[in-house]
Formats: sequence, structure tokens, C-alpha cells
Amino acid sequence: MTTQFTVGERIAWYRRRRGLSQEVLAGRVGRTSDWLSKIENGRIELDRLSVLRVLADALDTTLADLIAEPSLLKWTEDSGQHTVAALRSVLMDYRPGTKFLSGPATEPVTLDEIVTRLDDAWTAYQAARFGYTTVQLATLIPDAKNAVAAYEGDDSRVASGRLALAYHLAATVLTKLGETDLAWTASIRGMEAARLSENPVVIGSLLRSLSHSLQSAGEYAEAVRLTHDAIEFLAPYMAKAGRTLTSIYGVALLAGSMAAARADDRPTVRDFLDGASRAASRLGSDHNLMWTAFGPTNVAIHRVSTSMELGDLQVALSLGPTLDTSAVPTERRVRHALEVSRAFSSANQRDQALATILDAEQVAPEQVRYHFLSRHLAQTWIRTQRGKPSHELVGFAQRLGVA
Repeated sequence: MTTQFTVGERIAWYRRRRGLSQEVLAGRVGRTSDWLSKIENGRIELDRLSVLRVLADALDTTLADLIAEPSLLKWTEDSGQHTVAALRSVLMDYRPGTKFLSGPATEPVTLDEIVTRLDDAWTAYQAARFGYTTVQLATLIPDAKNAVAAYEGDDSRVASGRLALAYHLAATVLTKLGETDLAWTASIRGMEAARLSENPVVIGSLLRSLSHSLQSAGEYAEAVRLTHDAIEFLAPYMAKAGRTLTSIYGVALLAGSMAAARADDRPTVRDFLDGASRAASRLGSDHNLMWTAFGPTNVAIHRVSTSMELGDLQVALSLGPTLDTSAVPTERRVRHALEVSRAFSSANQRDQALATILDAEQVAPEQVRYHFLSRHLAQTWIRTQRGKPSHELVGFAQRLGVA
């Protein structure tokens, strides 16, 4: 019902639905009624998730409701009609990947085949092919569960690790698609499998998955606490850590830096980014070990993103547009482009903002069309345009379904 609304209009809609005046809602979030009026009328842009989360709590709704997450069925072009439904069925399967209640005996796929398919699915995700990734996971997860139940000893633990990483990917792609509850389910199931693997690299990876799922639900303070727990868990292994574990450690800190920024916790943002920078220096260059895309470039990308979340526009503008992201996967490059477009828009440089986001759409249409920032920017530009919007802007808004 509210998908055609701007964020401000959606806030006003939920406020009236709750029977609240602007004065009452503004008081609940520690703001003035004038501020809220400007938000609802589109005179102030609101794209900081930390502020949106506070408003969602005050309105007794979810963060996803306020940002109007789109439907996968509407946008996915290469995945058929039942992508999320199929993955939901897999995630709701009560039979764990053990011999207890493991279902009818079937010939398990080999561990090498699981690795090949897991790499294919992660590679597709990093290429921003979210629909294809979802389809692959709907068969990969059951096959990995079957392998856990069929194998013994070390092979079973290895299979558990690969099942955990499949669940991690499921949680990651589902957060991109706005499926917050399903993402959380995938993260929890992945953490259970990770423990069975007894592999600190896998466990560290799933702790990052939990952080992303918590942030998807707007639980930023909890995600920060989880990052501290992850640091504590990984600390005993770091003295002799190889490149893969160093990458896992680094991306856990980067996830925590975003959570801290959304919780408006500047000191913790700085601490996490500095720790990630030290880990990146230890690697020496960008790598994509265990699909982490970790290295100096990803740290710089997160410096831009956290700056925007904290409202430090000039920092983002000085770093973002000139950052060379060619060394990282498509998903990372496009996510950075969205942040740069956001920074240009906040600086009232809309031509540059639109050009940046249109270039990103050419590279990864699914990713751009799903993201909250894309819809927010397009709606803001359409509603506040002086004169007739350009053909490019109208076409972009129509493709996002917000025209």
C-alpha cells in the first residue's frame, strides 16, 4: 500500500495510522515537530538507518516497513517465480543435518561437489545475481545437510562447515532482499552447523552472518556486542592466523563498524575500522579468500559508508568518488557506488548522483533495484525536482517501481 510513498510520506502514514500528532511522535524520538514536519514533507532527506530505526520503534512498526522492502518475485529476472518460497521451505525444514530425523537415506553428493556448487553460488552473489543465488541455495542446502548426515568423523565436520557457509550465503542474500526473518533463521541454522564443524574460520564467518542479520532487523547495539564477542572468540587464533582467518577477522570488524555507525557510536566505529585496517595491512593487498573481498579497498569502502551513516558528508565526498574499487567483486563496487550517489545527492550534486547510480545499475541491476538507497534517492529526486524530471530519472524511477 505504501510502496509508492517517500520515506517521509510513509512515516506520516504510520503516524496517522497510530493516531499520533507530529508533536507526540517528535517528542518520542527527541526531535522537534518542525523537524518531523520537514521530514514528512520531503524538505529534509532521511536516509540514516539509525534515525529510521528510532522512528520505527516509536511507530511500533519495523524498519523494513518504513523503507518498504521490495518483493523478489517482482524484480528477479533470471530466477523463475518461486525463488524465496523455495528457499523458505528449505529453511523451515525441521530435519537437522544429523542422523537423527535426517529423512530417507539417499546417496550423498561428494564433498568436492558441494565445494564447487558453494563457490558457484557465492560467486554469483558477488556478481550481484541474487535470484540465481537463491535458486542454487534451494538445492545446495538440502544436499549439504544430507552429506552431514551421511558422512562420519572428519568428513562430517567438513560437510558441516560447508553447510554452515551455505546458510551464511542464504542469510546474506536474504538480507539484500529484505527478508529479515528468513535471514535470521538462516544465520541461526548456520551457526549450529558451524559449531559442529569445529572450525574457527567457519565459526568466525557465521558470527559475521549473525551481525548482518541483526543489522537487517535494526538491532545495531546487539550487532556491536556480537562483534566484540567475535573478536574475543578469534583472539586466541590470531597470533598464528593465516590469510583466510585474517580476512574473516577483518570483515567481522567491518560489519561491526557499520553496526556501530548505525548505533551512532563514533569511538567504536573508529576502533573497529582501525582494527580492520591493521588486518588489511597484514594481508598487504586485496583478496577474496572465503568470499570476504577483504583488504585495503574494502576498508576504505567502509570508511565512506560509516561516514555517511554518521552524517560526515565531507569525509565521504573526499574519499568516495576517487576510490578505485576495481580490485573487489561487483557487489562491493556497486554498494560503494550507491554510497557515492547518496553523498552527491546530499551535497545537492544531483546530476553526478544520478549518473553514478545509473552506471551502477548497468553493472548490477538487481542490486540497485533492491536497495533502500536506490528507491529513497529516486523518490526524493522525483518529488523535489524543479521543473520536469529528466527522461533518465523518470525511467530509473519506473524501473524501481517508485515513479
